[in-house]
Amino acid sequence: MEAVGVRLGMGLGTSATALAFVLGGIALGTLSGLTPGLHVNNLALLLASVAPAVPGPARLVGAAMLSAGVVHSFLDAVPALALGVPDAAMAATALPGHRLVVAGRGREAVRLSALGSGLAVAFAVPLAVPITRGMTVAYPVVRNHLPIVLGGVVAFLLLTEGSARAVGGGAAAFAGSATLGHATLDLSPTAPLAAGGMLTPLFAGLFGAPVLVEALSGSGVPEQDDPVIATSRRIVAVTALAGSVAGAVVGYLPGVSSAVAAVIALALVPGSTEARGFVVATSGVNTANTIFALFALSALGTPRTGVMVALQEVGAPVNLPLLLASAGIAGIAGFLLVLSVGDRYLRAVGSLDQFRLSMAVLCLLAGLSFLFAGGVGVIVFAVAALVGLVPAQFGARRVHLMGVLLGPLMLGL
Repeated sequence: MEAVGVRLGMGLGTSATALAFVLGGIALGTLSGLTPGLHVNNLALLLASVAPAVPGPARLVGAAMLSAGVVHSFLDAVPALALGVPDAAMAATALPGHRLVVAGRGREAVRLSALGSGLAVAFAVPLAVPITRGMTVAYPVVRNHLPIVLGGVVAFLLLTEGSARAVGGGAAAFAGSATLGHATLDLSPTAPLAAGGMLTPLFAGLFGAPVLVEALSGSGVPEQDDPVIATSRRIVAVTALAGSVAGAVVGYLPGVSSAVAAVIALALVPGSTEARGFVVATSGVNTANTIFALFALSALGTPRTGVMVALQEVGAPVNLPLLLASAGIAGIAGFLLVLSVGDRYLRAVGSLDQFRLSMAVLCLLAGLSFLFAGGVGVIVFAVAALVGLVPAQFGARRVHLMGVLLGPLMLGL
């Protein structure tokens, strides 16, 4: 009886320690997710750089890192919705989430994002096993024909634009961002943070700065209506499922972002409204990607996200039961945090001067670029911002700017 009590006490102690690490990861993911311009890959590199100094077994440090990544994938939608809201006259060329905010449906958008991410976790876990088995067989063929596969993705994105002008603008954005990626991705500039890299200035310039520049003359977040979701539960569920399946594409196919996969997912969901469907699908892809990438690492030994790279760097074993339990707890926490923080974030941003706020966030993005890539990063940030302005001028989707990764991969560079 005494031996049983000792074992039970040790088990409870181990579980409590594991939970403490997971909660620590949730706290870090909350801070990073609500920080504008901080990419989850940079969070992962920062965690990997400080992990050796964290007392505790590598498996629990890995659980904390995964939890941080999952929560970040939930919460990064909140600043994306609240910041960079354009003038109502520019709503037609704005991001889908911003169109909802301009229309006073920001609180609904927050809930759609939470549902997209939450349902994606629920769908991704059972889907990950059969999809991983299929991809284990298909991956060698995909890898050997990667330029053709990625070329097909690029062609699909261009051909699904609404006009010849948008197709031309999308092609120009792809070419410009691909050239920029080819010229800068392999650079290793001296930077204040050892866990640096060129992804921060590239992504902050291509996707963050243009939105903020366009919002300088805007009036900020308008008064928001009630949070009732104005689309059917079936459409939300089906879109989240499509986003979760598309998350497998991101998890196994290099260079394909959440936005790219969301466009593909929405093409498979007839009847979904564009803006609402895009919010659900993008959030779903973003979060499901973490689950599928975990299975990809386990099955193929290939890390597909910054978090998975960080897990390898700290020597964390791929303990699927522990990591999936951590992801599940983090998913629940992320869902609740989005609902509790999202409305407050919108109200807080709405009470601030839009011009000063946009300028402050632009300076923050430039500062992050310097921290992660030094002076070279600031220059790349500025150039990327100019390239990032191209799609909106032609009424094209900003997703073509993912040429920054797709272009070099297609050319085998």
